[in-house]
Amino acid sequence: MAIYGVALLSACMFAGVFLGDVLGGLLGVKANVGGVGFAMLFLILLTNRGIDKGWLKSKSQEGIAFWGAMYIPIVVAMSSIQDVVAALAGGPLAVLGGVLGVAVAFAFIPVLTKMGSKTPAVEQSKK
Repeated sequence: MAIYGVALLSACMFAGVFLGDVLGGLLGVKANVGGVGFAMLFLILLTNRGIDKGWLKSKSQEGIAFWGAMYIPIVVAMSSIQDVVAALAGGPLAVLGGVLGVAVAFAFIPVLTKMGSKTPAVEQSKK
């Protein structure tokens, strides 16, 4: 079952990587710019269109869902490793920026938790 939909996934990946390389070339960057994002966008659009038009059968839908669930964490892990390597190669200022960004994000967790916990109490008092 999991093998179904791999052709659509790989076609979207090739199209996304190609478009990312073209966009990188147009911007003067020697890198793929957004290729994986384009691939995921293509996959979502084609999957929805295939479901609407009826040419994407249920087994293919299940296979695409499986590979999509596997694909996203793997790509995020690969890109995060590249970001860490680039930051370490970029020097201490890049590392400091990353550490400060994470620290600020962690500092906002209690603030967001308090904001989120106020909403249900207000709704309950209205009932």
